[in-house]
Amino acid sequence: MMPHQDPKQSASQRSFLGEFDLIEQFFKQSPNSLLATSKNPWVKLGIGDDCALLGNWAISTDMLVEGRHFLPNANPEWLGHKSLAVNLSDLAAMGAKPVAFTLALALPEVREEWLEKFSKGLFALAVQYQCSLIGGDTTAGPLTVSITVFGEIDSALALRRSGAKAGDDIWVSHCLGDARLALGYYRNEWSLSETELANVAPRMHAPTPRVELGMALIGHAHAAIDISDGLLGDLAHILRASDVSADIKIDQVPASSVLANKSVELRRLCTLNGGDDYELCFTAPITERDWVEKTTQTMGLSTKRIGKIKMREDSLMTLLDQDGDTLPKELQDQYLKSFDHFK
Repeated sequence: MMPHQDPKQSASQRSFLGEFDLIEQFFKQSPNSLLATSKNPWVKLGIGDDCALLGNWAISTDMLVEGRHFLPNANPEWLGHKSLAVNLSDLAAMGAKPVAFTLALALPEVREEWLEKFSKGLFALAVQYQCSLIGGDTTAGPLTVSITVFGEIDSALALRRSGAKAGDDIWVSHCLGDARLALGYYRNEWSLSETELANVAPRMHAPTPRVELGMALIGHAHAAIDISDGLLGDLAHILRASDVSADIKIDQVPASSVLANKSVELRRLCTLNGGDDYELCFTAPITERDWVEKTTQTMGLSTKRIGKIKMREDSLMTLLDQDGDTLPKELQDQYLKSFDHFK
């Protein structure tokens, strides 16, 4: 719970409020509120997870703003793909089957060529997952794409952040960090060869939502989340919701061949708190190890175990290096940072 905010404080004094603090303080209704989700029989799960659960519908909304979530003059076809992909990724984290979506689009100007390419990328992914556009809105304004996606799931079976149990393995699908590696190149933080950039840039511009994996995890995994703001930051949401802690072997987090050939420091930075990966992090009991490995191998994913869930301790996460030694506190603090839309 956020501490009480003095209304006399200036906006600058209150600027420390982050994305999740803002939601918690101003938009999450108390259990006694007339608007509390617990009082609405249709709402099976409200604010605080990848999707809300309304009856047997999983519903999620994501907004992409130029200059904040994508680069100015971004490839419109890739942007169309990514706008839907990040929403489908939320469905994947709950194990839901995509059904339909709405699109709200603010445009600084109407350019037919741009719209043709944007819609091409959008509908190519929509067709792949048989997810129909059913409505929306358009207006003039700074380039902003907002999508609300609807997925089908038995709400009693849906994967939630609150389901992790002590003893669970922690898994990550495929590999992490390429999107952050590409972003660092665009920001002139480091250099990449043309070949390296060609390999990692698509992971930033046109991520793959792990819908099939999410649906397959139903009945096998205890908890899941999609990795959008950084592995450790997103995993922390599972730990808090489940009231557990975790040991994380940070050098076991899977990385692509491009990133694996970089320095240890750069690889850790990109894989642990880089964000924009849209892979799945999930927890499952030890008895599911063979199933996870065989199933993900069939899907062509190099899924890997990176840690263990344990009973709640004072420290939410303990980060371990390749030798099993605990990282110094200053390094732990550095790696535990994640993306915040208001910082």
